[in-house]
This record gives sequence, structure tokens and C-alpha cells, in this order.
Amino acid sequence: MASLWLEKLKKAQKTCLIQDGRRKIHYTFDDGNELSEEYNEKNNDLIVRKWRKKGTLGGTSGWEFEVGEELKPRSLDSEGLMESNTNPIFVRKDTAQNFQWRIRNLPYPLDNYIVNISDDNKNIIIKTKNKKYYKKFSIPDMERAGLYLQQNQTQLAHANNTLIVSYKKPEEILKLEKLVQEEIKKMKASRDGDVDCNPS
Repeated sequence: MASLWLEKLKKAQKTCLIQDGRRKIHYTFDDGNELSEEYNEKNNDLIVRKWRKKGTLGGTSGWEFEVGEELKPRSLDSEGLMESNTNPIFVRKDTAQNFQWRIRNLPYPLDNYIVNISDDNKNIIIKTKNKKYYKKFSIPDMERAGLYLQQNQTQLAHANNTLIVSYKKPEEILKLEKLVQEEIKKMKASRDGDVDCNPS
């Protein structure tokens, strides 16, 4: 399964741009779906991964973030109401060795949180003993590689009203990420604008 994902990336149309210390790669797949990734130019850490799916009627949807978040100022909506800045904010920000999620605006102490793997071993479930928060989510990287989740690979931490959930990347994922980086290094990158990134 992991090799199928790598082949899909290789076959996609690609453009590459280095800007603001980030290597930005844009993939367009045969089905019309688009993938945009941004890596730290110095250490190759993944900063952003977002998808834009082709709609059933031919149009495209907005970007959906898998890793990172859209940086935009909070604004007033049409009714003049401001988005609450106290609601939990769920963002994935990986490290080299872990998939990692940060959930901001969760003030409860660490012992209030329960993290379990779902019965089908495909989702992580976070809930609180005081029933104030519940979140169920998958790890698309694991799904693309055909891998199942294991309870003993999760870790929790809490600081500054932020719950940090980590899941240790299995060896198969680390190998896949290394192969993807090798493909990225073959690409021609522009510092001025998008160019064809396929190796000559």
C-alpha cells in the first residue's frame, strides 16, 4: 500500500517553489484532485499538507488541511458576530518521529483526558472525563499505507491550555517519508515562480 502511494506521487503532475524558507510542492493527480505540501527547507519537516478535491460537477472545493492550518485573521461574519476564540482548535503538526496534534483551548488537567484507539484500529478517540470534549479522527498517512493503529503508540502531554497527542510513526511510515524526500530532492525548484519539477 505504501508503494502504491509513492507511485501515485511519482505519476502526478508536479510544480515546485522555494519561498520564505519553505519548499512548496503542488501535485495534480489524474482524477483532478490536488495536493499541496510545504516543507521546511533546512530540516525537511512537513509544515503544511492540504487537499483540494474535484467536485462531482467538475468544480473544485476549497482547500482542506491535513497538516498545519490556514493562517488568517479572525473576522466579523455577515451578522457581525466574532468567532469565539475559546473554542478548542484542533491542528496537526508532526515531528520527525511522531504524528502529532495540538488541541488549543483545553484548560483541563492531563488526568482528565482519555485517548483510545477505535475498535477497528483506524481512528484515535479523545474524550474527557468531565464530558467537555470529544474528538474522533484518523491518520490519513496510515490509511494510505494500509496500516492499523496500536494503543501503545499514543502519548499525551498538556501545557499552556493545549493538549498534545502524539502517535509514534511506525518504521514503514519513516521509510516511506524518506523515499518521498528522495523524490522531492530530484525536483527542479524555482525561487521566483512555479516551474516543472519533474527531473529532466
